[in-house]
Amino acid sequence: MKYQNLLKNDKVQCTICPRNCILSEGQEGFCHVRKNVNNEIILTTYGYNTGLAIDPIEKKPLYQFYPTTGILSFGTLGCCMGCQFCQNWQTTKSREDVTRLNKTSPEEIVQIAKNYNCTSVAFTYNDPIIFFEYALDTAKLCRENGIKTVAVTSGFMNPEPAKEFYALMDGANIDLKGFSEKFYKKNCLAKLQPVLDTIKYAVNETNCHVELTTLLIEGENDRIDDLKAECEWITENLGDTVPLHFSAFTPRYNFAKRRPTSFETLLKAYKIAKDAGIKYVYTGNLTNTETSTTYCKNCGKPVIIRNGYQLLGYNLQDGKCTNCGTPCDGRF
Repeated sequence: MKYQNLLKNDKVQCTICPRNCILSEGQEGFCHVRKNVNNEIILTTYGYNTGLAIDPIEKKPLYQFYPTTGILSFGTLGCCMGCQFCQNWQTTKSREDVTRLNKTSPEEIVQIAKNYNCTSVAFTYNDPIIFFEYALDTAKLCRENGIKTVAVTSGFMNPEPAKEFYALMDGANIDLKGFSEKFYKKNCLAKLQPVLDTIKYAVNETNCHVELTTLLIEGENDRIDDLKAECEWITENLGDTVPLHFSAFTPRYNFAKRRPTSFETLLKAYKIAKDAGIKYVYTGNLTNTETSTTYCKNCGKPVIIRNGYQLLGYNLQDGKCTNCGTPCDGRF
């Protein structure tokens, strides 16, 4: 098993994520699904998932990766993050017996994707970082069968496994949950810097198409200074063409009594990102046509007109703006 260190006293260190959990025999890591069994880290959820669903690719959200196509989505249990506002907490925080879940092999997942004409398979709902082996075995088979692969992930990952992971991902939506170490420590029980390192690596050193999402929680990560700092970091480190989604928070888990995000808050962030020079900015969960539409980075004309997941107009030919001929960044 890769990404583990054998230590003294029959302990093993898991090195998939920056927690680097040190586990005694029979002990599970923070994620609850990577476990020391006979001095080896095993994935207890390999082959088990919480269900498969066919989604529009825009739901991931990926707006510039084979728009309007279908994607087969699945996840397992557990997570390497400790987000107090987790939108999928019923599965990420679950300690359920995995044998009660659906059992679907990588081969079966690929066949299902073929049967339903899905362009892509998504590793999502919980973080595929922790079901690394299951995700990568499936991704390899997808590649062999002409099916695209997508990761929806926190990016909270160590550099070495990230290399193997992103080599097999065609697309990814990485959560940039906030832009301060304080926010990550308090609300995610994690650190910001490893996430930034992963994002830089995936965007600048791989062939993976990357889009970013920030779930905005009023009073926590929506300060104007933080949003400006986030957008400045993006343009300085990634360029101005990485799509950025600002999504509305819905009260969940330990933030169940918080108020949901208003559209005004999303619009504030949208305008800050646009003013910072980011070419492709979107709002999620609360949307309108203006903030769901992709605009040509050259002439400013709408090239993919949407209201949320609904396609209203498509002005690209061979991935280029039909008005001025400028290529739209993404995969089409």
